[in-house]
Parts: sequence; structure tokens; C-alpha cells
Amino acid sequence: MPSEDIAKEGPAKQDTRGKRIVRTSIVGIAANVALAAFKAIVGVIANSIAIVLDAVNNATDALSSVVTIVGTRLAGKKPDYDHPFGHGRAEYLTAIVIGVIVMYAGVTSLVESVRRIASPEAPAYDAVGLAIIVVAVIVKVVLGAYVKRVGREVDSDSLVASGTDAQLDAVISASTVVAAVVFMATGVSLEAPLGAIISLVIIKAGVDILRETISKIIGRRVDSDLSRGIKEAVGSVPGVNGVYDLVLTDYGPDQLIGSLHVEVDENATATEIDALTRRVQELVYRRYGVAITAVGIYTTNSGSENAQDMRSRVSQMALAIDHVKEVHGFFVDEQTHDATFDVVVSFDAPDAAHVRDQVSKVVHAAFPDYRFSITLDSDFSD
Repeated sequence: MPSEDIAKEGPAKQDTRGKRIVRTSIVGIAANVALAAFKAIVGVIANSIAIVLDAVNNATDALSSVVTIVGTRLAGKKPDYDHPFGHGRAEYLTAIVIGVIVMYAGVTSLVESVRRIASPEAPAYDAVGLAIIVVAVIVKVVLGAYVKRVGREVDSDSLVASGTDAQLDAVISASTVVAAVVFMATGVSLEAPLGAIISLVIIKAGVDILRETISKIIGRRVDSDLSRGIKEAVGSVPGVNGVYDLVLTDYGPDQLIGSLHVEVDENATATEIDALTRRVQELVYRRYGVAITAVGIYTTNSGSENAQDMRSRVSQMALAIDHVKEVHGFFVDEQTHDATFDVVVSFDAPDAAHVRDQVSKVVHAAFPDYRFSITLDSDFSD
């Protein structure tokens, strides 16, 4: 595990991240409450269902920001006996709550819009009301950009979702202005149909939030840039001949814990391997904030040209088979004629075990005097 000094960086980083999320959410709450109040007043006076629904949408945005704050506070709790990896995933649960709130607002507003389509009522706009909506559009554009930027900087799905939703609100508010202008110019009311369209957009936003968050809870593939960066960094450590089998588990935003395998020279001592392992762990944690809890060891034949040639030929034969993505961890005991290696099979293979059997068949045919032990690996990371 990382040294004590480096390990202190994790809680400090989380604390700063949490404060930024809370501050940004408070700004969002204040702006959305003010906008909701103004729009509700304008909507009631103008008898505009679209503006009233827009006000409701702002109110749900404010509620979402409250939920974000609660989730951030829960996620920031220290690890305990029952939750040794911390409470970071609480943020994902609150994101689900936000998704449900958004969907509920969309469904209820859709019902009201359909009712207005069946029983239409003429709106009554005025210049002051429309001016307020135009100001709201500008505020939402600025607020959305700000919240989304902070969300990306601190890796907060809730903030990114809120920022995206705010930008979407700006489009919705702008559309109500267009509907008002059309009504004032032609007498044709687009209120109820527009309200229905707004409702569908809100529902879709809720579905997107739920889909993204549930995907993370289930266990999504690690970001390609991160996995490649970690492997490249570890591969630069003196004594490491190869990096494989990187597996990262997400315990919340910026809380990744993982393991990997490295290839080392067969003559490396236990002391050298221990020092190498610690260097790998500290490097990855310092550079990426990822705690590598286990470093597995593969040994490579370094003094035998025959073993190296055999490794090269086995790799070529295995990689020629469909769905085989990588061969690693090859080692042969030339005295006992026992050989081992891992084969990585892609997830699109209909039967991964069958692919391994194919590899086994071709290498046994090529080297009938050797016994092969082939481990089947999954394509966990890029």
C-alpha cells in the first residue's frame, strides 16, 4: 500500500473536492429558487402552462442540488468497520435519486400538458414577463456552463448532470419565448404541445442520469486513458519487463482501488521484488490517486534463447486465433518441460473457454514434448 505521507493526500483531496461540490450546489440552489419563483409568477399571470412547467423544472433542479449536497456529505464520511473502503458510492445513490426526481417532474408535467391539449386555454403574455424569461435564459446558460465545468474538474456525475440540465433548461425557456412571440403575432397557441415536448425532454434527461449512474454501480470499464497511463507509468519502473491484468474497482469518484501483474527477471530476489512492488504502488498513487493493493509477479526467462524463441512462437500462434487479444506471463521450465502463460480473450467471443482450447491445441501440436498450463484472462482494461 502507499506510504503514510502519500496516503494522507487522499482524504485531503476528497475534502477539497467535497467543499467545491457543496459550494457549487449552493449557487445552483439560489439561482434555481429565484428563477422558479419568477417563472411561476409570470406563468400564472400569463396563464402559460409552458412557463409554469419551466418553473417546476427549476424547482426540481434546486431539489437536485440539495440531494447532491446530502450525497457529497454522506460520501465524505470516513471508512469504518462495516465500510472499510469508505462511503464514496453514496454519491451514485444520490444521483439515482436525482434521476428519479427529474423523471417524476417530467411525467407529471406531461400529464398536465396532455390535459391542456384536450382542454386548451388561451395564454396572456406581457413584455415584462417575457423579459424575465429572457433573463432566465441568460442566467441558465451561465449557470450551466459553470456547474458543468466544476463537475468535470472534480469528477462529480451529479454536478455534470445538473450543468447539462441547466443548459437544457435554457433551450426550453428560449422555446417558451418563441411560443409567446408566435401567439402574440398570429394568435396561435403552442403552449400545450410545447409543454408536452418539454416534458419528454425532461423525462429523457432523467433516464440518461439513471442509465449513466447504474452503469457505474454495476461496474463499468475503466477509462482507457487512465488504464494506459498507469500501465505506461508502471512499465517505466526499472526492473519491470511488462504490465498486465490491470483491474480497477470504483468505490466512488476519485476512489479507485486495483491490482495488476508485472513481469520481472527470473533471477530477481525477494528483496528486489519487494522494493519494486512498493515503487509501483507509490508511483501509481502519487500520479493517479489509485491505490494498487496487490502487485502480482510473472517471471520471464532471461538466460535462454530457446525459451525466448518458444515464447515468441507461442504468442504468434495464439494471436492468430480469433478473439485472442493478448498473450503474457509466459514462463517455461526447460528441465521439467512445464510451460505456463495467460491468454486474454475479448468479450465478443461466443465461448472464451473454446478459444483457450484452440490455443492449447495448436501449442501442444507445435511443442509435443511440453506440458502447457494456460490461464484464461478477461479483457479487463485497455
